[in-house]
Amino acid sequence: MTLLRPFDPWRSPLCTCLNKLTFNPYTGCDHKCIYCYATSYVPHFYNCRPKTDLLKRLKTEAQRLNGQLISIANSSDPYPTIEKTLQLTRQCLKTLSNQNCRIQIITKSNLVTRDTDILQKTQSAVAFTITTDNDALAKQLEPNAPPPSQRMRAIETLTQRGIPVCVRIDPIIPSLNDNSADLIKTLATLGVKHVTSSTYKIKQDNWKRFRQVFPPTAQQLAPLYFKRGEKMGGYRYLPAKLRYNILKGIREQTTQAGMTFGTCREGFPQLNTATCDGAEYCQHQR
Repeated sequence: MTLLRPFDPWRSPLCTCLNKLTFNPYTGCDHKCIYCYATSYVPHFYNCRPKTDLLKRLKTEAQRLNGQLISIANSSDPYPTIEKTLQLTRQCLKTLSNQNCRIQIITKSNLVTRDTDILQKTQSAVAFTITTDNDALAKQLEPNAPPPSQRMRAIETLTQRGIPVCVRIDPIIPSLNDNSADLIKTLATLGVKHVTSSTYKIKQDNWKRFRQVFPPTAQQLAPLYFKRGEKMGGYRYLPAKLRYNILKGIREQTTQAGMTFGTCREGFPQLNTATCDGAEYCQHQR
């Protein structure tokens, strides 16, 4: 099985990303986000481990690359706790940079700032997931991830060094983190280029975790998802009108603050003012 694979090879009509390859240096992730969807298809997901023979295999596969867009990583964070010691993601970045690849990093970790020396020499952008600017709430949603206050400081570091930053306000959960106006204003002042947002999508395992951590909110949301909502691609979604109104509000706040906006797998491409994931910002000058 190859390390570098086409993103969304099934061509889902919900996906509006640019053509790109996806690459995960690690299998699993130790952030233990309760809303994580990957736990439904990756066994022992919270047990983070490096891919077998990672660096050797990547060097072999990278020989056929020349300038492709690589998204790191879509199923697991490329900066788990063990990356600080192993530095495997850093070595992978060096390999891909040598092949003139455009690199999009998706992470919740401030450890990415360690690798600014590589990113500054590469057509790259960093997309931070910041579900909330409330550290206490984030601790409940993402127990082992660095707090959003640290991610904010990392954003400032990267933008000051000329590396484009996008932010994923994702997932939006009604009655929990659906008031993001202050967060959006802060992101704009930090120099963020683009915001991607989407709503919480239920799978059986993440719903079980959510109910355990937020019982009253889960009780409130259950009718919206299981009676009035809709099922798409194996997930339960909020009702379309409610989703649209939530995302339209975030779009208006984002564009008024001078940033571009995109939705992720929501079925509302008309709300996008740029590519959904902001990958176009990887084309900055070296």
